[in-house]
Amino acid sequence: MAKIKVVHYINQFYAGIGGEEKADTKPHIAETLPPLSVQFQQKLGDDFEIVATVVCGDTYFNENMEDAKAEILGFVKSFEPDFFIAGPAFNAGRYGVACGTITAAVKEELNIPAMTAMYVENPGADMFKKQVYIIETKDSAAGMRKAIKAVTAFAQKYAKGEEIGDPEVEGYMPQGRRKNFFTEETGSRRAVNMLIKKINGEEFKTEYPMPEFDRVEPHEAVKDMSKARIALVTSGGIVPKGNPDHIESSSASKYGRYSLADIDDLTPENSETAHGGYDPVYANEDSDRVLPVDVLKNMVKEGKIGSLHDYWYATVGNGTAILSAKQYGREIAEYLKEDKVDAVILTST
Repeated sequence: MAKIKVVHYINQFYAGIGGEEKADTKPHIAETLPPLSVQFQQKLGDDFEIVATVVCGDTYFNENMEDAKAEILGFVKSFEPDFFIAGPAFNAGRYGVACGTITAAVKEELNIPAMTAMYVENPGADMFKKQVYIIETKDSAAGMRKAIKAVTAFAQKYAKGEEIGDPEVEGYMPQGRRKNFFTEETGSRRAVNMLIKKINGEEFKTEYPMPEFDRVEPHEAVKDMSKARIALVTSGGIVPKGNPDHIESSSASKYGRYSLADIDDLTPENSETAHGGYDPVYANEDSDRVLPVDVLKNMVKEGKIGSLHDYWYATVGNGTAILSAKQYGREIAEYLKEDKVDAVILTST
């Protein structure tokens, strides 16, 4: 019996090329199987053969998505594989988006069964979990051993055309699909049973899970703006000229804190946008369009606002993981509390 041929996709880090400084690595085929691909090969067993590992830097893929996707699809097609695996990406946002994008493309454009794996809050998960199978992993590579085990167990069934069970059994993220089945109890009886369990504080499982959203209670309105200290925070990527902190154009792994002490107006000479999710031309011409420093400075001079916090805070919102965004928010909040800021103006794009 012929072996099931597999192509594996990974980023520059797992290929052993380097970290962020090598994130601009262009798509290529690894000369020898990287250690991660070797681990997958060992766990998949003798029925499978990883015939190639395709590598691409996270920044390069996300900033050249269509070209990178086309080139990688060409590599994959050339090996005529029976199966495709990308990742796992864990909570690395740009890597997750790349894994999801290329997995969906392999499945849809090459008609090859394909799967990937990542943390549930990775932006790639929300973008692609309804299109492709995504195995749920921990948020970091500390969960690599379990991730490899889960991915290979699922791959052994999926690649061989075996029936795929429910998400909680197989370990993939729910895709919102409904399946009809016969049950001994009517719907009304099942509903009453769940209600009784809920009333009694007992554990129960709903047949129709609802999405959960964070609810933030609004703060009381500022009573006197002429005495208020205001801060500026943006996910529109407005940074000092040259992007000194190298904030990524998507799936940002950091935020920046920048002084407003000597700035009354954002100009092409002192600022720009790092954001890769919108046309940067007008924001680079006048970054006040995204972050209204000029207007607020004038309002302070006119006595309409008491004062401005000495810094502005910036990151890039597109593709950034929810977990990362929460972390940035908590850290920024500490700075604002230290300076007794009364209110924050949040801007996006």
